Amino acid sequence: MARRGHLHHLELWRDDAADDGGPWPWLLRSLGYTVSDTWATGRSWRLEDAYVVLESGEDHVRGPADRRRTGMNHLALRAGTRDDVDALTTEAPAHGWRLLFTDTHPYAGGPHHYAAYLEDAAGFEVELVAEDDVPRGAPSSEA
Repeated sequence: MARRGHLHHLELWRDDAADDGGPWPWLLRSLGYTVSDTWATGRSWRLEDAYVVLESGEDHVRGPADRRRTGMNHLALRAGTRDDVDALTTEAPAHGWRLLFTDTHPYAGGPHHYAAYLEDAAGFEVELVAEDDVPRGAPSSEA
């Protein structure tokens, strides 16, 4: 059954897309994605009915990403409980990720938004959001 507006897939151009090691394969596996297809220049990772493609085909222009330039700023993924976010944050540096906004972590997105903002060596940012996060714009239980 199609769910209008839900993510179908996301394709990321990556210098290391065909590599099974590195920051993205570790993160996707940690979040429950599995490899669903492979080819010489990429991998497709599936979780239920959505998938993420890491690709570095012949049209790919290699080089770092810059989240501050026009284009996508970052990708936000649900990462489980707050404990799950904390565990991923602790493990992430060993897999090529750097924690951003350390002075306000885990509330860099605001006082009711529990998340970790990570950046890989290519400059791409991912936000790992806790399931028990209060959605933005939702009423808080605090007075």
